[in-house]
Amino acid sequence: MDSITIKAAEFIKNFDLAHVPAEAIHAARIGIVDCVGTMLAGAREPAVELVATIATPASGSNDAPGAVNGQRYVAADAALVNGVAAHVLDFDDVALAGHPSAVLVPMILAEGHALQSSGQEALEAYLVGYELWAHLAALEAGRLHDRGFHPTAVMGTLACAAGAARLNKLSSEETAHALAIAASLAAGLVANFGSMTKSLHAGRTAQSGIQAARLAKTGYTGSADALEHRVGFLQSFSPSGAPILSADAFKIGEDSMAARYGVNIKRYPTCYATHRSIDAMLDLVDENDIDPSEIAKINVHTGVTQQLMLRNARPQTGLAAKFSMEFAMASAVVARRVGLKELTDEFVSRSDVQSMLERVEVTINEEEAGEDLPFAPFDLVWITLKDGTVLRHEPVEHARGSWQMRLDREALKEKFEDCAGILLPEEKLGPLFEKLYRIEEMKDLRELDLV
Repeated sequence: MDSITIKAAEFIKNFDLAHVPAEAIHAARIGIVDCVGTMLAGAREPAVELVATIATPASGSNDAPGAVNGQRYVAADAALVNGVAAHVLDFDDVALAGHPSAVLVPMILAEGHALQSSGQEALEAYLVGYELWAHLAALEAGRLHDRGFHPTAVMGTLACAAGAARLNKLSSEETAHALAIAASLAAGLVANFGSMTKSLHAGRTAQSGIQAARLAKTGYTGSADALEHRVGFLQSFSPSGAPILSADAFKIGEDSMAARYGVNIKRYPTCYATHRSIDAMLDLVDENDIDPSEIAKINVHTGVTQQLMLRNARPQTGLAAKFSMEFAMASAVVARRVGLKELTDEFVSRSDVQSMLERVEVTINEEEAGEDLPFAPFDLVWITLKDGTVLRHEPVEHARGSWQMRLDREALKEKFEDCAGILLPEEKLGPLFEKLYRIEEMKDLRELDLV
């Protein structure tokens, strides 16, 4: 076997959940739970309403997949709408330098509904997508963000095609074609961070995965070496210009990346590149009971790629503020929290918030931790008060809620209910959480109908 594309297809076709580590299954489980919560929280956002205007409604059948906006669409478009909803608040989980759940879960819920897939099949689809993304990323030394590409939309398109192929029970040959088709559908630019289009990356990726698998199922073909060809997926998107193209180096199926990297659950609805620093700032403010008026300067020392993502030093809107270290620090000081209530145009434009932005200075640590996230080994935060006092936080390597500092079941449930409660009545929240948390017991994903 000398093709990465074919090797990936064989892995997807022959995947066996019985041989998967419990840690990997737990990662998929909490990724699904958390993503459904963020989908429901984002359901009424303008970006969701707008993208729904181009979605194709289902022809009156209750069997059609539902979206969190209360409408039914053909499967690919249900995935589109739900994908935008999942990612629009930037509150969805993080792993592999991107957002695997925000693309995989909308795809799985839509296509799984159409196919009457089981909860176990949903877990399988999630994990084959995650593993493909992770093992392809391991063939590249560079970071997609640094070249201007959003990994969620690039690697995620292949991950969603893998998951959709698994749900559709495609043959190895058909799966290889689905991956090749998906390779030509992958796209997404970092330049669109802080705008509605970032959430479109997630929706379009989930949609493309279904389309690629369904096309392959009809007999539509792609190249058997689309991933590893000298002008194929890996080479064309490569930040380093020198990806590893050997099938022998492609270790999919040999170890579980989902068990190793898991998912990082967000505690704040901002770019994950801010979370370690937010933890530090909230600690400093709470421990020292700091009055914002006493602060002369805030210093943050963070990574190169982190700061590349955080492109908005002086945001004026809630969307732009999600990608601003300066805002994250200002909100933590002024409001003593960084939540959905702070990520509004009204709060961001407040004079005291804008004044605090001016006092934040970000410097760059050029080291990289070398893990799945393109971050420096740690973030540093310190505050200088007007009387000259300097308050320093110890270096923060992992944010609370990360795979290394996991939320327990009750904390996960609390976040889920806070998010889902934006749309659903209180009496539905607990039962829905329990059903999702035990998704492998579900015989038919239609039990999770979102309409």
